[in-house]
Amino acid sequence: MAGYSVEERAAPHSLEYRLFFKDAAGCYISPFHDIPIYADAGKNVFNMVVEVPRWTNAKMEIATKDPLNPIKQDVKKGKLRYVANVFPHKGYIWNYGAIPQTWEDPSHKDENTGCCGDNDPIDVCEIGSKVCSRGEVIKVKVLGTLALIDEGETDWKIIAINVEDPEADSYNDISDVRRMKPGYLEATVDWFRRYKVPDGKPENQFAFNGEFKDKGFAVNIIKSTHEHWKALVAKKTDGGEINCTNLTVSNSPFCCSQECAKATVDAAPPCKAANPIPPEVDKWFYYQKN
Repeated sequence: MAGYSVEERAAPHSLEYRLFFKDAAGCYISPFHDIPIYADAGKNVFNMVVEVPRWTNAKMEIATKDPLNPIKQDVKKGKLRYVANVFPHKGYIWNYGAIPQTWEDPSHKDENTGCCGDNDPIDVCEIGSKVCSRGEVIKVKVLGTLALIDEGETDWKIIAINVEDPEADSYNDISDVRRMKPGYLEATVDWFRRYKVPDGKPENQFAFNGEFKDKGFAVNIIKSTHEHWKALVAKKTDGGEINCTNLTVSNSPFCCSQECAKATVDAAPPCKAANPIPPEVDKWFYYQKN
């Protein structure tokens, strides 16, 4: 895991659950701000923080508004969020997560989509064969991107593969996914189009008619979100409620001490056994596609 480790606090599948990150020296860090964007900049290999392992339903995400940005389960209307299984899908159909040190700026209108950013790090769908663990930090090769318009916001979905996947060398661009994993890209569009329908929301829309853009396009999008993140942690743009507390970013006014970071973790409840997942999470939803 590139020397990173995680520390659980409270019970998984509870409102209080948090997953904090530590570096190779055992020091607490922010996965949003302190894990470098690049694993190998020369080869355009990026770090990815896994938030949701494939086939699971709990909508886990980097808590952008909390100090140290631990992973927590998303909450809507006071209830823990689980993504619905819209037939024929079961949970997330990739390892899902984010590239650190990126930010989709909600005040920046994307020239490609005409919509502003969703205020989060950029999302990644990792298509390798291994089911990763929550909080795992993996190195990924970027292959392309899909431009989701989620409730009026630009929400890029980067398609990537773990560099340690046995077949990683065979994947160099989005066309290789179409050739080697027929149906996977179409299933990805279908998943994002319909995953909120069981919650009573309309189908999501896409820029470019739901067509995937290639590797070069995707890398440029990631680089632009990295520039927005740089402005955020340097306090050159207004991040609103985003918490920029970090331990390693030079010239950032939000830098804090390890003692301060440890106090944040110590204030969280101790780790407990996981709460049971509600049985309705396994339900399959069927509906006529539009």
